[in-house]
Amino acid sequence: MVGAGYISLKILLIVLCTSAVVVESGVGVNWGTVALHRLSPETVVDLLKENRINKVKLFDTDPDVLTVLMGSGIETMVGIPNEMLALLSSSTAASDSWVSQNISRYIVKGGIDIKYIAVGNEPFLSSYAGQFQSYVLPALMNLQQSLSKGNLAGIVKLVVPCNADAYQSSLPSQGAFRPDLTQIMTQIVSFLNSYGSPFVVNIYPFLSLYGSADFPQDYAFFEGSTHSVMDGPNVYSNAFDGNLDTLVAALSKLGFPQMPIVIGEVGWPTDGAFSANISAARAFNQGLVNHVLSNVGTPLRPGVPPADVYLFSLLDEGAKTVLPGNFERHWGIFSFDGQAKYPLNLGKGVLKNAKKVEYLPFRWCVANPTRDLSVVANHFRLACSYADCTTLSYGGSCNGIGEKGNISYAFNSYYQSQKQNPQSCEFDGLGMVTFLDPSVGDCRFLVGVKDNMVSSSSSSLFSRLFGLSLLTLVTLSLFIM
Repeated sequence: MVGAGYISLKILLIVLCTSAVVVESGVGVNWGTVALHRLSPETVVDLLKENRINKVKLFDTDPDVLTVLMGSGIETMVGIPNEMLALLSSSTAASDSWVSQNISRYIVKGGIDIKYIAVGNEPFLSSYAGQFQSYVLPALMNLQQSLSKGNLAGIVKLVVPCNADAYQSSLPSQGAFRPDLTQIMTQIVSFLNSYGSPFVVNIYPFLSLYGSADFPQDYAFFEGSTHSVMDGPNVYSNAFDGNLDTLVAALSKLGFPQMPIVIGEVGWPTDGAFSANISAARAFNQGLVNHVLSNVGTPLRPGVPPADVYLFSLLDEGAKTVLPGNFERHWGIFSFDGQAKYPLNLGKGVLKNAKKVEYLPFRWCVANPTRDLSVVANHFRLACSYADCTTLSYGGSCNGIGEKGNISYAFNSYYQSQKQNPQSCEFDGLGMVTFLDPSVGDCRFLVGVKDNMVSSSSSSLFSRLFGLSLLTLVTLSLFIM
């Protein structure tokens, strides 16, 4: 249980600090763990601290992760998966138990600075067809009651991360929530506002570019655009500001023009599609950070940047589904093993690599050059159904390494995912282990890391699924036909 004196003191400190300091936008990261090769939580927290990243957003309440965050001083947003909303909406006993097990036990002296609880993740996504819509408000009400019972209502705030498809407009100033969401959004925004919670939104200019051949590429970035959007006296030279102000207008229509906004997810992938690469990701993320930290704001909110921005994401997650696209496994600013993919300054210096990473032995599984590979197709498909072969796809960093290279890459990905079990490199005699790194140019043949943990969290409902889609398997198969 939490001591009342400790809580009262923390609330007093929060009030005093809030009244004396002008809060500027902060940059944090999303930490997802849907990984084939998962770094230990200790290594990840050390990575965060080494890079002075003091805000992190989680997608669940994994006790292994939360335990390591204790005493770190890192401000944390924990998440409740959409699948739990029905239970939490139906019973205060369930919400009491959840708060006790996942919040109260960690808010102690030397514990975790839990600032937000994300109630669901994009529960109003149009593709869900209203599946979770009716559960959100009752879950919020029950959880708020449970926080009050635990004397935590003044410390932890509830939020609802929404996808940008919750609102729409041809021009930012005309932004409005989708007609099917107007009533529920009015209720939820009113509830959040009454408790001083911000509106959390996920914005992805990359997805706009990826999804439309007509989307102007330079409008996705922050270096100025020849396709600026004119909206009365306001000029928008990047998609991020245009999207954000569309939300501002939508909130204003509901009567909340000054409601704080937090960007729950925003980023750019580095592989798996033609527009997903290192240079584009670096340009977007550095441009975003510079834009946000400059405090310039947007045309509808000049000088008022988002309260916080959480980059998506900290690490690559090789076990995520690729139904949205092969890029889904490559959003990290760090590779799966905690190595910075490119120079990026989050306002506190260029990123530093993870230390003390425990790799498996430096050996790889490749196609045996002395064997007939004409019957390899089924082995290739099997390997890629368990491991990550997305870099072999069109636009990927390993797309041009040839047929034998593709086979070797698939074999090695599977071999590493199986912790280099000798049997996992057999493939009926078509595979062999080598101690010579087969990496070619920008195509990296990975070596796994030691871990004893099972992937458990999710950045969306899709992320809880595993494996390649049938379409992707068929596409990859073309590389060895």
